[in-house]
Amino acid sequence: MTTAGGLGGLLLLALAAQPLPVPAAGDIPVAASAARSAFAPPVDTPLTYRVTTRRIGRDGTLINFALVYALQWQRVGRGYRLEAVLQRIDSDASPEVTRTLSLLLRPLVGEAVIYLVAPDGSRIDMVDPGQLWERVVARIEATGAEAGRPEAKQLAALIAALPAAERDRLATADIRALIAPANDAILLAGPDGGDSVSVTHDGALRTIARVERASTPVKGKGQPLEIDNLWTVDTATGLVMREQRQSWIVEAKGDGRTLVEERVRALEAAQ
Repeated sequence: MTTAGGLGGLLLLALAAQPLPVPAAGDIPVAASAARSAFAPPVDTPLTYRVTTRRIGRDGTLINFALVYALQWQRVGRGYRLEAVLQRIDSDASPEVTRTLSLLLRPLVGEAVIYLVAPDGSRIDMVDPGQLWERVVARIEATGAEAGRPEAKQLAALIAALPAAERDRLATADIRALIAPANDAILLAGPDGGDSVSVTHDGALRTIARVERASTPVKGKGQPLEIDNLWTVDTATGLVMREQRQSWIVEAKGDGRTLVEERVRALEAAQ
């Protein structure tokens, strides 16, 4: 199954897919460099945020799946209001492969999700998440009923059964990744275990590269996994302009790697 980030794909990842190892937020320190970035998102400037996932499918080929959001920041008191609208879903996969994922995501297209962000960017809260999930579940059930898709009711029940905090955490994943002070995956120094980290600067842009080493089950056996992370942070706004995460299975003799998943989050001015 293919997965995508954030509001739709991370829910599917939690419900059905076999995830690759990801360090828990509490296991890794927040990057001091990210924390020192100013937080001043561009107010009243339309932005496009594209989250693309490539994941190896059952036939061994990589499947592309992208969510395209329209973003708009506004000042609210001392903090900020962010409106995110899922505009469209792009994929090169066959309908059979994306059937369940599309069932979840299609009802979300055009849905405005509002977030309140602290003045320093360190905290993100979704506005009225309860009503959002009620609408999502109702739309999934209605879409499934119209299309004769009995699995829709089961999918809706699975979403409704998730603890509210977990549901909101998954739903805000892409937004937390966008805001450097809230992105606890950006490291200044890696934890014990051999991770390598480098930081470079180009004017207001700070680029952080990190290589993680883990393992993932393949046919019942643990296989070495290398995860290459690359973040480009605009230190003037505190926003992550681009994030790339590639997961590679390392061959037994260590002389080759196979890409099994890639996620790219990219922010740009709306066209």
